[in-house]
Amino acid sequence: MISSALKAKLQTLPLEPGCYLMKDKNDTIIYVGKAKKLKNRVNQYFVGAHNYKTTKLVSNIVDFDYIVTSSEKEALVLEINLIKKYRPRYNIMFMDDSSYPYIKLTHEAYPTLRVVRDAKKDRKAKYYGPFPDASAAHQTMKLLNQLYPLRKCDKMPKKLCLYYHIGQCLGPCELNVDPEIYKEISEKITRFLRGDVKDLVSELKSKMNAAVEELAFEKAREYRDLITSIEHITDKQQVQVEDNKDRDVFACYADKGYLAIQGFFIRSGKLLERQLSLTPLYGDPEEELISFLMQYYQNHPLPQEVIVPLELDIEALQEVITCKLIQPVKGYRKKLLDMASNNAKTNLLQKFEVMERQNETTEESMRQLAQKLRIPGLSRIEIFDNSHISGAFTVAGMVVFEDGLPCKNDYRLFKLHTENSDVDSMKEVLYRRYFRLLNEGGRFPDLLLVDGGLTQIEAAKEILGSLDLDIPICGLVKNDKHQTASLMNERLEIVDVEPGSPLFFLLTRMQDEVHRFAISYHRKLRQKAQTKSILDEIDGVGEVRKKKLMSTFKSFKRLKEATIEEIAQVVPQEVAERIFDTLHVEP
Repeated sequence: MISSALKAKLQTLPLEPGCYLMKDKNDTIIYVGKAKKLKNRVNQYFVGAHNYKTTKLVSNIVDFDYIVTSSEKEALVLEINLIKKYRPRYNIMFMDDSSYPYIKLTHEAYPTLRVVRDAKKDRKAKYYGPFPDASAAHQTMKLLNQLYPLRKCDKMPKKLCLYYHIGQCLGPCELNVDPEIYKEISEKITRFLRGDVKDLVSELKSKMNAAVEELAFEKAREYRDLITSIEHITDKQQVQVEDNKDRDVFACYADKGYLAIQGFFIRSGKLLERQLSLTPLYGDPEEELISFLMQYYQNHPLPQEVIVPLELDIEALQEVITCKLIQPVKGYRKKLLDMASNNAKTNLLQKFEVMERQNETTEESMRQLAQKLRIPGLSRIEIFDNSHISGAFTVAGMVVFEDGLPCKNDYRLFKLHTENSDVDSMKEVLYRRYFRLLNEGGRFPDLLLVDGGLTQIEAAKEILGSLDLDIPICGLVKNDKHQTASLMNERLEIVDVEPGSPLFFLLTRMQDEVHRFAISYHRKLRQKAQTKSILDEIDGVGEVRKKKLMSTFKSFKRLKEATIEEIAQVVPQEVAERIFDTLHVEP
């Protein structure tokens, strides 16, 4: 049942384009959407029957805000910006894992090849891809570096390096190289990456045959291996279309509250398949596909054309995406679209059963936990753990689980005062965490979980009481094997957890995750301390100068024996004097 205040607010919505922001009981934005007519779209959430996923979203909506825009195009752009800003839990976020590798040919006097994922950062450079994975991109780049003597270094060195001596660089750092040579090499690389390797293979075969006639069999074998590598890489593209255009093809398939999106990336007429992940669906499938396309092309270069399903309303999208959008009804483009659609459907049906089983287990775990602890609407849990060795390098880790799944963007690490007891460490981390949330108006958890029993719970109660916070507290009680055996609530009552139950495995995952997170940070600090040098304490000596000093003097002993004049040959005079004085302080 929706509240009377919410009903009244729904009636006041305008029949204009814009974006709506759904909020939960904590006033946190949990979903952002766009609409041609705000009143019609937002009201749809609160009338009629929905699938389980949408019903779950609606059950958490307590309030909403909206922003009216002058056009649907403006609403489309605003929606993506709001999703990026607030990262709502029920929105489909493609920004984190949709970044594919490209090969970048830099636009410089002496160009280089790089494998990158941000294909829009340097607009002067040329980008080729996307590749199915990083290994394919690196393999291709390695072959190109063998074939063409481009510069390999990030920064121009002062003298010739190994690559020059093995014939894989022209040595522009010392030698005068005609820029036309690099221009010619860049054109050859472009032809190679577009699949035009016929002339190159023919040239290599001629060189191989010539080497055989001269009895230079090792050289001939090198040419043979290069030819094999070229054929192996260029033959990976198995489907060829009728022209040499660059185009992307996108289709989606929705069923039972999930959405699968399939993208085909065609470059120079050859098709490269990239399977996109299956995602819970809370809105309209076509709207989510449009949202995906907006997010995707913020990080990737546009092809000559993008092929999308006929049922997609592309009027506003076409104003934002500047390349040609095509909705084919026949021909080879329609065949490509059907292929993408069939792949999306197959992908969803194959993975749905497994994911559904996993989600049911997670949801059952959360239901059991909420029931045992009597916490209605339990969703967000924050778990804390400390790590130290005899009071040294004391740290704490906090991990967050939302609806039974880890929210790694919300994880936090804390460096604590040394020589504190475990109880004092827990008090310190909890005070710092929740005092900051109070000051910043952050989102508080529905449950605070500490890795420990009575003493840790009492410490948590003391800190929350001092901050006048009312957050349910629970402790993970371990057995003799340091495994989670039961729970202890804030009334210090033992809450049994059946071994092998979904809840048992969820609590074990939480405990393992917070322990891993905290101890990894502890080990990092300990390792850093073990490798710390007295040079780190000297003003003006950073990592670069420290490496130069050790490279020049080879050992700390020789550096200590050096004069100020000798040290000043490596670093500035003032720094050299500080180094000398520090190393010769009387004990």
